[in-house]
Amino acid sequence: MVKGRNHHGAGVIRLRGEEKEKVKGHYSICAIGGMLSAGTAHLAITPLDVVKVNMQVHPIKYSSIASCYTNLLKEQGASAFWRGSAAKFFGYGAQGGCRFGLYEYFKSLYSSVLGDCSRSSVFFLSSASAEVFANVALCPFEAIKVQVQAQPHFAKGLADGIPKLYASEGIFGFYRGLIPLLGRNLPFSIVMFSTFEHSVDFFYRNVLRRTKEDCSKTQQLGVTCIAGYAAGSFGSFISNPADNIVASLYNKKADSLMLAVKKIGLISLFTRSLPIRIMLVGPVVTLQWFFYDTIKVLSGL
Repeated sequence: MVKGRNHHGAGVIRLRGEEKEKVKGHYSICAIGGMLSAGTAHLAITPLDVVKVNMQVHPIKYSSIASCYTNLLKEQGASAFWRGSAAKFFGYGAQGGCRFGLYEYFKSLYSSVLGDCSRSSVFFLSSASAEVFANVALCPFEAIKVQVQAQPHFAKGLADGIPKLYASEGIFGFYRGLIPLLGRNLPFSIVMFSTFEHSVDFFYRNVLRRTKEDCSKTQQLGVTCIAGYAAGSFGSFISNPADNIVASLYNKKADSLMLAVKKIGLISLFTRSLPIRIMLVGPVVTLQWFFYDTIKVLSGL
């Protein structure tokens, strides 16, 4: 009897161990999917990001998307539109791995505590918790990227930008914009994940009128793309003020958060570079969700 109980207990322990490994594998795939999808999508839109940053940092010189594009092309050549591409790929890859992988982890954690009756609260808390870690990972890369894109003589890219920034400002230089970066990405992430989750639910319930499992993989990825674009567009508007502040601080247009707000102006915080941010963020979030869900589908998740 003792042997039987021990044997049975060992089986339970083994099963629990297998379940834990399966759960770890799930989160690992989500993190890898987030890393690859975010890094690749942000790399693809580097030219638009270069235009956006220069419009934020030099608003008088570059008053429109067209003038910014033509002047950069004339002054610095076509290669200027790919400045900061390495920092974007590795930085947003690190952010994406934390953002998506930890979101899935925290969503499971908070769901077990709050239950299904508080789905919006689960989305809110999960995205906010994951985004804190994601921004700590992103911040050093963002510091290099913004300065490389807006200051042609600062550095050529990530390799020479890191030692140059450290030599001039120390470790603080890499995290100068962490607070406004959190101010930009926390509301963006909360709105993005909540909008995405509710949009997906809306489409399955009211448009397709079928469960996700009853739809083809093509239909599922189609819903992902539509919900992803809606999530990116809403998130762009909410996070635009903090995005302008980040660009201003990293390029030393202001020495503090309050001075940056005062110098940019309240209305300009919301309107400056907003059209190009929607053009940029909408497609990139759509691509992220498409790549992310494709990786999950191919992995059997």
